[in-house]
Parts: sequence; structure tokens; C-alpha cells
Amino acid sequence: MPGTSKLKDRKSSSSGSEIRNMPNIKVFSGTSHSDLTRKVCDRLGIDKGKVVTTKFSNGETCVEIGESVRGEDVYIVQSGCGEVNDMLMELLIMINACKIASACRVTAVIPCFPYARQDKKDKSRAPISAKLVANMLSVAGADHIITMDLHASQIQGFFDIPVDNLYAEPAVLKWIKSNIPEWRNCTIVSPDAGGAKRVTSIADWLNVDFALIHKERKKANEVASMVLVGDVKDKIAILVDDMADTCGTICHAAGKLLEAGAVKVYAICTHGIFSGPAISRINSSQFEAVVVTNTIPQDERMKQAPKIQCIDISMMLAEAIRRTHNGESVSYLFSHVPL
Repeated sequence: MPGTSKLKDRKSSSSGSEIRNMPNIKVFSGTSHSDLTRKVCDRLGIDKGKVVTTKFSNGETCVEIGESVRGEDVYIVQSGCGEVNDMLMELLIMINACKIASACRVTAVIPCFPYARQDKKDKSRAPISAKLVANMLSVAGADHIITMDLHASQIQGFFDIPVDNLYAEPAVLKWIKSNIPEWRNCTIVSPDAGGAKRVTSIADWLNVDFALIHKERKKANEVASMVLVGDVKDKIAILVDDMADTCGTICHAAGKLLEAGAVKVYAICTHGIFSGPAISRINSSQFEAVVVTNTIPQDERMKQAPKIQCIDISMMLAEAIRRTHNGESVSYLFSHVPL
């Protein structure tokens, strides 16, 4: 029977175990983060799909899929980093190339979703670019989206196709318990009001206190003032946010926390964008460590700033792909890190 081999695979594979003999699946990599795709494929026990990406002299992107995808379950891994617009266009072309080559289903695996911060009309004539990106992905032919720690969970509602928004929280909890010996004497701190839900969830899991920093901005990427709400005196402060871009906010917040009596300050962010003066700010900051995941390549940044540490989340993406392919629930990954 056609579904028998897939059913056997589903029964034989348990969550977190090495996966072998996955039929009808192809995983392709965009140029944004090929190392992450390699780790995902190693975890799944399959070879990375053959694809060649080139640019014409006028800057146009050309993609050639190097193997048949007819009737296959295709996953394209592309993160919104580096030259974001080029990476997004490349992803759209790859999705469309697979779709018109008769792929059964095309899933875009976007660890860091581009334009996620432009998710609302907060001033006159402002665009809602995250919705535009959602429309573009759907029109290109994506049937499903897998992403991680969206800037705002409501972005899932911009799509008319299924979206699985994975959380880095289980991996963050594991890192805290493994790398901060005195973690029971810590306070989880949100650098802004928008991240309050995120820090309260982590604080509840660890059974520790949480605090909040209220900030006011005069313009984008520039903080005017900060007020700490909560107690960090004689405690380890762990700043938790979804992304670190220019790092002005978290570096300013670190100084505020040390003034308030914190013993040590750590920062943990899912997406380490580190644009502009971010690296120099981290090097001159008073952080013990700035911890990010590898949703965005970090090898070069880690060489430039020794305080930057990286959590590997490839196993979570691999397990999400495996469960999606086999028609299993992915909700297990919201609270567990695959072994």
C-alpha cells in the first residue's frame, strides 16, 4: 500500500532519536545559513538537496534545483539575515521553482522571520510589511511555514496557510541550568513591556522572580529613558528578549541592573542580528555573556566578541520537520528539547 512505508517510519521513530529512511522528503538550503541546514539534514539522516544559486550581472537571483522534486515533501531552509531582501527573494524563487516542478508540498523553514518588527500600523501611513511578506510567501506557493520566536505571535494570523511558531524557551532553560551554577538566585528581566509574557513564562519554569524595564524611545533604535520595575539586588539578572539588533537597549539595561544592585548580568536573545555598533557595544559592556541561538549564523560574531555564546537549535527544527512530514503533532517541542 502507498502509505505503508511512511507508517512504518512513523512507528519506528521516536522523538529525538536518529531518523533514517525518510521517504519522499527533500531539504534544500538557501544561501543565508547553509551550516544550519547541514546540521538539520545530519540530524534527519538525509542528504541536503542539490541547488545552485547564482546572480546575474544586474543583481537578479537565479536558482536551479538540481534534482527531481515531483511528488516530494519539500522543505526550504532560509533565514532572514544578512542581505535580507536578497535572501527573501531567493526564498520566494526557490519556493516557486519547487511548486511548478510538481512538488507535493513546499514548507518554508524560516528560523528568523524577515520584517517581523513591522507588524502593526503604529503611525500614519506606516506599512505592515510582515503581512506583505506573508502574502508573498503564499503567492509564491508555500503550503506551510515553520519559524521560531516571532516578534509578535499575531503574525501567524497574517497567513491563510498553517504556521508553526517554535519557541527557543526550552533550549534557553536548558542553557541556564547548565551554565549558571547559581541560577536559583536569579531574576529574569524583560528589557521592555512587550517581552513581559516571555520572561514570566521562563521565571515560572525556573520558579524565580521576574522584573521589567520600562523604556521610552524618541526614535527607532534609540532609547530615551529606562525605569526598572522589580528587585534585582544581590541577584543574578538574566535579560531575555527575542532579538538583539544594535544592542543599545540591552547594554543600557545591563548598566541599569548593575546600578540597582545586580551581582552579574547575562543576556539571552533568540535572534542575534548584531547590526551597526552592536559588537563594539557588547565588547565594552558589563555582561558575563550574551547568549543567542543559531537561527542566524554567529561564527564570525563570536570571533569578534568573545562574550557571545551560541545555543544550537538545529535539533528542534529537524524534529519539527520530521513530525510535520510524518503527520505528528509538534506541540511537544513547545516545552521540550529533543535529545
